[in-house]
Amino acid sequence: MSADQRRGIIGRYTAVLEGNFIYWMTGAYLSVRSEEARSIILDNLLEEVRDSHPAMLRRFALAAHAAPTDSDALAVYRDLTNVRLFVGRLSTVRLVITMAFFEGFIQKFMAYLAGLAVAQGSTEMEYTDVHGVCDVAHTQGLFRALDAEIALNSPDSEPNLFEGVQLLRKLIERIVNPEMATNGNHATA
Repeated sequence: MSADQRRGIIGRYTAVLEGNFIYWMTGAYLSVRSEEARSIILDNLLEEVRDSHPAMLRRFALAAHAAPTDSDALAVYRDLTNVRLFVGRLSTVRLVITMAFFEGFIQKFMAYLAGLAVAQGSTEMEYTDVHGVCDVAHTQGLFRALDAEIALNSPDSEPNLFEGVQLLRKLIERIVNPEMATNGNHATA
């Protein structure tokens, strides 16, 4: 992989996560009804804000010479907009499933992201180190939140429980596949 391809993946990832993850998790918080789910999601949000995870991510991208560009933002715009619109519908069970999936993905993606940054000459790994560990607990917590919400909201009443996961998967593909990001093709889900 070339330096420009590595930079693009980190740049697109940063363009997506830096300004959106807290919005997505806030949407999940606003949608849930059980006290258990609210508590779990609030703890996640408090950690994101208190420890300034967006600033941590920005330092990571800068150290890897991969600050997001206008091209990075444009490459993910359509798929990111689709995720934002999905979150805005505040569909409780589907949104909690989506966030649990994404927390699990982030935790597993950190080693790959760190490897890209190292190949770019970076030694700033606080973001990947923190998320490689904390997102395990966040994922488990969100599955507990999902159980609590399913007890209150029958998932049978919600069509396509995995709509958000499918939208996030397209967005992730857009982030990691530079060819797709430039030519507009989508891999099949």
